Amino acid sequence: MDRLPPARGPLTETLLAQLRGEDATPVTVEVDPRTDDDLHLALYLCYQLHYGGVEGVSDDLEWDPAILAFRDVLEAAFENALLADVSVEPADDRPMVDQLRDVVRADRSPAVAMHLQREASVEQFREFMLHRSTYHLKEADPFTWLIPRLGGGPKAALVQIQADEYGGGDAAWMHSTLFARTMTALGLDPASGPPLERLPGTTLAVTNLLSLFGLHRRLRGQAAGALALFEMTSCIPNRRYGDGMRRLGFGADATRFFDEHVEADAVHEAVAATDLAGALVDEEGLGWEILFGARALQATEGLAAAQQFEAWTAGRSSLLPPSRAARHLAAIP
Repeated sequence: MDRLPPARGPLTETLLAQLRGEDATPVTVEVDPRTDDDLHLALYLCYQLHYGGVEGVSDDLEWDPAILAFRDVLEAAFENALLADVSVEPADDRPMVDQLRDVVRADRSPAVAMHLQREASVEQFREFMLHRSTYHLKEADPFTWLIPRLGGGPKAALVQIQADEYGGGDAAWMHSTLFARTMTALGLDPASGPPLERLPGTTLAVTNLLSLFGLHRRLRGQAAGALALFEMTSCIPNRRYGDGMRRLGFGADATRFFDEHVEADAVHEAVAATDLAGALVDEEGLGWEILFGARALQATEGLAAAQQFEAWTAGRSSLLPPSRAARHLAAIP
């Protein structure tokens, strides 16, 4: 269960007041919805009510109408900004896997994986793991919401992928468990959850995008496209991450999370791109939606990678300083 962070600005202040039971106040979004620290912390907390919850916040608030209305304003701003920013042509007649490969080849994001493989310090690896903890401590969960929204072959393909993500029934091999073990090897405490007060909006936006896609049936094609991109771009970076940790002297238990993804995602790539995304095009005509989901994830991950890479190459931390937190708010009774 994630801990409630301090407010970061007017949007998180409004949300935290609502979580305390105070009357809702109308909000408008006057920031960059793709990257804003305040907006994405507020949206992350809204979504977290649907995952493991937030420490000190009643489960009764998961479907509170005022909180859902607040979330809708943030979601609309985020989605509209992506629609304006991410250019996607209509799907063509080629197999979807080939069109998704075009998306992969078009990526111009900073080479974070290469930096971690060749140059990163242990402290930079720790920061990398903290950035990734917003998703990997609940790895695969946003895509599990997609299962009941599919049928036939696409559903079977997704279940095949998800079964591996959850360790094939063995909790010790769940990918979230393996990630937690890597955190522990690096001296981090996975039980504390992501350090939300230190994570920038660019980091939170990646997990928020997946939650947005997963929670809305109308975005099932976008969710499938994001998953396909994840699987198609996983093997090489994870090999680099594992090599970087080995360079720093860490052993097999610490690198198992990365090594497992090199092996598993080589299989998942074909299943996600062809059996899931390709079949959805054939059955529901969701080609544009799949490509948009892939490109939106690529763009959002690119902004997060740029923030981290620029900080590290400048010799500073990629995390927000504690002073960025506007003020401390007590846990909600």
